Amino acid sequence: MINYFRSHLGAKLFISYVAVIVVGVVVLALASTVSVPQAFRHHMGMTMGGGTGMMQGNGSIPVVISDLYQNFQASFNEALLLAALAAGIVAVVVSLLLSRSVVAPLRVLTSASRRISDGRYDERVRSSGSDELGQLAHSFNQMADKLEQVETMRRQLIGDVSHELRTPLTAIKGNMEGLLDGVIPAGPEVYQQVHQEADRLARLVDDLQELSRVEAKAYSFDVHPLAVSMLVQTTVKRLLPQAQAKHIRLHTDLSPDLPQVLADADRITQVLTNLTSNAVQYTPEGGDVTISAVRQGGEIHLSVTDRGIGIPTEHLPHIFTRFYRVDKSRSRQSGGGSGIGLTIAKYIVEAHGGRIWVESGGEGRGSTFAFSLPVAN
Repeated sequence: MINYFRSHLGAKLFISYVAVIVVGVVVLALASTVSVPQAFRHHMGMTMGGGTGMMQGNGSIPVVISDLYQNFQASFNEALLLAALAAGIVAVVVSLLLSRSVVAPLRVLTSASRRISDGRYDERVRSSGSDELGQLAHSFNQMADKLEQVETMRRQLIGDVSHELRTPLTAIKGNMEGLLDGVIPAGPEVYQQVHQEADRLARLVDDLQELSRVEAKAYSFDVHPLAVSMLVQTTVKRLLPQAQAKHIRLHTDLSPDLPQVLADADRITQVLTNLTSNAVQYTPEGGDVTISAVRQGGEIHLSVTDRGIGIPTEHLPHIFTRFYRVDKSRSRQSGGGSGIGLTIAKYIVEAHGGRIWVESGGEGRGSTFAFSLPVAN
């Protein structure tokens, strides 16, 4: 019996109602024991002439009316007992009604949570009302949405990683089988191709490891005031050979008297290098790439603008999604990189308290990648 009450919320509600009624009856009985005799003497005294001769010397109720008092006391106790019984019946009815309204939604939540634990992340519960139970149901649905998104992202990540690993592995396996069968003659070109594919695998593994660290916020940042011009100059020096190879001109456009920013020099240089490298890669030979910086309130906005192939509008919201490609037919070898550089850049910028975005007028109209950093006070 005790275990039943411990394991059922409805039983606990019923016990709480009964406990309140019992406490009320006990308090009322004790109060009546003290107050009823005095009240009886007072009212009888007023009825029979101001109490003259109604009291005995010791102040107790006279013997002549003791029977009347006993009958009154019995009637009062009977009425109190009937009231307690009626209150008990009401407690049972109310506990049944309220327990259904409270326990039923909780049982639904319990069943839904068990189904979610079994992998059914599309499970939802009906949220009605604005009370605590309604808020709990709403929070449960939000949690289920997040879990479903995480599960979708996990499956997508596994599929994307499998695809990205399969491409270089297939090339390596094909070359090695050709060498073993004698179909492909051994030579520097074959070895160089195998080496390139193995290098692509190594870069992909490194990028995935870095992505896992930034997603888990396991990065350690050395944040201190930095000059924006220093970040831009470092990036230009790194990418100047790549730009010169395509006869692309790198320009800088920095607003005068820019304040310092709070940032990790290595990480923000990594972001700026990634954006500029992409701009150089997707800009036709002889084009221009501009790195700009301007103050906007308490932030510095850095942007990289190119006049390259541009990005269709429908792809803009997905640019920073891992492994996302605007051109599905473009290979990683021709497209460059593992496809998660922008995702890593997004996490790094957000870890600095900034935001990153992209703008493009469409195909053939170039694009602008920009991010913000807080000004150092």
